[in-house]
Amino acid sequence: MIAGLTGGIATGKSTVAARLRTLGATVIDADLVSRDIVEPGSETLEKIGMVFGPTVLHVDGTLNRETLGNLVRKNPEARKRLEGITHPAIRAEIARRVQEAVMGGAPAVFVEAALLIETGSSVLYPELWVVRCRNDLQIERLMERNEWGRKTAEEWVATQMPVDEKAKHAHVVIDNDGDLQ
Repeated sequence: MIAGLTGGIATGKSTVAARLRTLGATVIDADLVSRDIVEPGSETLEKIGMVFGPTVLHVDGTLNRETLGNLVRKNPEARKRLEGITHPAIRAEIARRVQEAVMGGAPAVFVEAALLIETGSSVLYPELWVVRCRNDLQIERLMERNEWGRKTAEEWVATQMPVDEKAKHAHVVIDNDGDLQ
């Protein structure tokens, strides 16, 4: 089985992914892949630096995520430019890791990514699982997790497709308004 696992920011995708891992599934986390592809010396990081300038890089050559995040959160065109650089590299690395897991005999492979539907990548998977929760709970979780104020959390949630819209694309919907039990 190969499936995409998605949902909005702070809806509980990582919690579901952890549970799937305990059940023997291989889970490929697109956030981790996105970090791997921008390691110092990578072609992707070089392109980001060329497009967005030296302020998005720390002195040691690593990506300044906070500066870049602030740029793209408030500027849809900048966000599109960044996605044009990162998404092809992320897709290629995920495809390589899925193939590796399948060739290694994994009984189930899930690709965990917040933007599967928005990027069109959901069509790459025979099944799509969506994790959702109430909007107010999503914002509260994001504020707590990232130690952000309400305004910043609301801005980040607003940059993504509403989770109820994502659920319309799903084969499986996991409602995550409660606790683990």
